[in-house]
Amino acid sequence: MKIFPAIILAFALLMTGCGGEDAQEPSLEDYPTKVKAMKVLTTDAPITFSYSGQVVDRDEMKVQSKVSGSVVEKYVKGGQNVVEGQALFKIDDRQYQSAVLQAEANLAKSKTALAKERVDLQRDEELWQENAISEQKLTNQRIAVKSQEAEVAANEALLQKAKNDLADTIVYAPMSGRLGIDDVTVGTLATAGMTSLATIGIVDPVYVQFAVSEQEYLRLSRGYNDDEQNDRGHPNFKIALTLADGSSYPYYGEFAEYDRAMGNATGTLTIRTLFQNPKSLLVPGMYARVEITGLKIPGAMLVPERALQQLLGETLVIVAQPDNTSAVRKIEIGEKIGSYYIVKSGLKADDWVIVEGLTNLRDGMPLEVTQVTAKDMDFSFSPSAEVFDVGSSVSK
Repeated sequence: MKIFPAIILAFALLMTGCGGEDAQEPSLEDYPTKVKAMKVLTTDAPITFSYSGQVVDRDEMKVQSKVSGSVVEKYVKGGQNVVEGQALFKIDDRQYQSAVLQAEANLAKSKTALAKERVDLQRDEELWQENAISEQKLTNQRIAVKSQEAEVAANEALLQKAKNDLADTIVYAPMSGRLGIDDVTVGTLATAGMTSLATIGIVDPVYVQFAVSEQEYLRLSRGYNDDEQNDRGHPNFKIALTLADGSSYPYYGEFAEYDRAMGNATGTLTIRTLFQNPKSLLVPGMYARVEITGLKIPGAMLVPERALQQLLGETLVIVAQPDNTSAVRKIEIGEKIGSYYIVKSGLKADDWVIVEGLTNLRDGMPLEVTQVTAKDMDFSFSPSAEVFDVGSSVSK
């Protein structure tokens, strides 16, 4: 009958559903896991170093008077730009004018006395020629002239000092720069060499200061080697600033100063870079992000950060093997470059690392692999635009 095959099929399905001793449910691991894999990237990897930097004065000086007295005049105000030699303050000069007059009088008196002693010496020399006086008396007169000449010289020095003190009652700018707003008011009693009348600093150009690690310092130093410089003899990297509002500063900087030693506590080296500041946009004390670009690591092997897993202090990646099974690899990583990490060991250039679908993957699991590129995954060498901590400190 025609229904017989149907009965046999139903019975077979029933037996399968009830199950025998050898029947088993298929496991999830028997099904391939869908993943995305990207080939290990081997290229000359560009490095971008990013630091939190602080703007500092190129030079800063406390303006002090050379003489003591009350400030009676101010020719400038706080925050003003000044040039070297410009008059800033006037100290009460009455006592110094009196000192000049007294020194002039003392000098005139001593010169008159010297003239008299010289006349007496001339007379005594004539009398000695006539044997009218003893040689001892002539010698004594000569000594008197020398003594009076010394007094005249001393009074001339005192007069010059008095004139210098009088001139120093005008306090001039020791260099060109901008005054701070800590300048004193009229009436302030200034003590010579002690009282700070104002602070002046050079604000164009200015330093931007930051700290680098030992490894970063070595890479930056090699950027100045002759074989790594361009045809014009300039380093192949650029130093740029990003200000606190996220805007880019319109001038590139250059290395100016290195500290003499690594910091024992921090293990870092303080570096100062020089930036032009014609519009005084950079103000000492400001924070900015310093970015150094242009250096490269030749032939670097890179894997995306997304492919990495950490387990008990070790770094792991999962590789899609040619037979479409997973393999766990322990690797050693180096510097972070944008979306990538440099691989020091543990991978080969033709390996495909899984960048998506890593959850619950283990060694030896079947995979359904979709090969992707860096562009597909939006990976790049550019550093993430992290907001730097404006409250951090950079030691001077």
